[in-house]
Amino acid sequence: MPALSQSTLLFDRLLKIVGPEGVLSAVSDLVVYECDGYTIEKHRPDAVVFPTTTDQVVEIVKLCGECGVPFLPRGAGTSLAGGCLPVGGGVMISLTRMKRILEVNCRDRYAVIEPGVVNLWLTNHLKPQGFHFAPDPSSQGACTIGGNVATNSGGPHTLKYGVTVNHVLGLEIVLPDGRVVRTGGPAEDYPGFDLTGVIVGSEGTFGVVTKIWVRITRNPEAYRTLLGVFETVDDATNTISDIIGAGIIPGALEMLDNLILQAVEAAFHFGFPLDAGAVLIMEVDGLEAGLDADAECIIEIAKENRAREVRRASTEAERLLLWKSRKQAFGAVGRLAPSYCTQDGVVPRTKLPHILRVIQEIGRRYDLRIANVFHAGDGNIHPIVLFDERDAAQVKRVLAASHEILDDCIACGGSVTGEHGIGVEKIDFMPKLFSPDDLAMMIRLRSAFNPEGRCSPAKMLPTAGACIEQSKAGRRAAL
Repeated sequence: MPALSQSTLLFDRLLKIVGPEGVLSAVSDLVVYECDGYTIEKHRPDAVVFPTTTDQVVEIVKLCGECGVPFLPRGAGTSLAGGCLPVGGGVMISLTRMKRILEVNCRDRYAVIEPGVVNLWLTNHLKPQGFHFAPDPSSQGACTIGGNVATNSGGPHTLKYGVTVNHVLGLEIVLPDGRVVRTGGPAEDYPGFDLTGVIVGSEGTFGVVTKIWVRITRNPEAYRTLLGVFETVDDATNTISDIIGAGIIPGALEMLDNLILQAVEAAFHFGFPLDAGAVLIMEVDGLEAGLDADAECIIEIAKENRAREVRRASTEAERLLLWKSRKQAFGAVGRLAPSYCTQDGVVPRTKLPHILRVIQEIGRRYDLRIANVFHAGDGNIHPIVLFDERDAAQVKRVLAASHEILDDCIACGGSVTGEHGIGVEKIDFMPKLFSPDDLAMMIRLRSAFNPEGRCSPAKMLPTAGACIEQSKAGRRAAL
């Protein structure tokens, strides 16, 4: 690939496409874009460009093709697996200025938006009409819906309502050759193959999404939000299994362990008991009729599992503060360590006590503190490994510990990602999850969209050309 810093022609043409305020090339500016929330791997792009229309994206993509330069789309950069890492440099297409809500149709329950719309903006925009966008990642105040589409993000309330793919009706995507293709749309069931479902979760390796048709959901009539306080993590996780086993599907079931409680309480002063082993946030929603009965059943189940107490949010303000404490827990972790690496494994719910004991043992063995806050209802764990990335020895231990945690998730019959994606961080695990034939078929599918591999190269699938090889992160972990 030619060095972009030496390609005056390419920079001049980028400037003509988006204007002088739409291109970054100074090293001091590019440092901001050298990684996403996964900070262990870093590489600067050669340029960052900010289109505002689909036509501009088309011109940028065609220009990269003419110059033989790789490119990748990026949203807010909140992803946690290196999906935004510009491996090998190239042009980063930042979609944050494509942030219009183009249409809202409450009668047919859909909205049309651009990829740079922040998740929470859409819900706030819909609030006066009594609707919301159901997928609600913890980073929803910053993450873009285009990024949610890339990784098929979840969130606390997707236990009941489903992840991003369940709420995307159609897409407009610019393919790596510059063609604009639309899949799906506002109708519920378009004929033919579900290309929308294929693109959601493809981590930007098929092209650049420039428009999204999303399903909007009517707000529940009422909520009952409970906080269960437990002496041990085992009691909390057993409560989760028993609630689901009783036939209750809560809107959310979230667990925070003692270490994360300390950080959250210091940040938000909610009144969390700092001597508790774990707490559960348990919420049921829907029609007012029947919610009290569900809440009482949950309280009884928690007490049967030795809950020390079960508190109930008595006002909407109290409920919102509780959710603020949960959703901003990752930010509060900065009080515990200079750096952290968040994992995203999935296990069957009945395996939660086991995997948390494994995480604790791995933390002791590698002399690392690991905090836990996760979507307990669907078995999506988020162990947060605390460290200082300036210490190379700690980085090495963090990578090794993270790999062991994810290996055990696979051994439990689970997966290495529920919503963060594979990115560059977890490429090594793909051959452990899928057979060579499965991976070969995935490569064929990606090649149908991205035959030259120029769009988001070295992501998601463990390939170099057509050969499976270890990723950089994996090699580091093996040192």
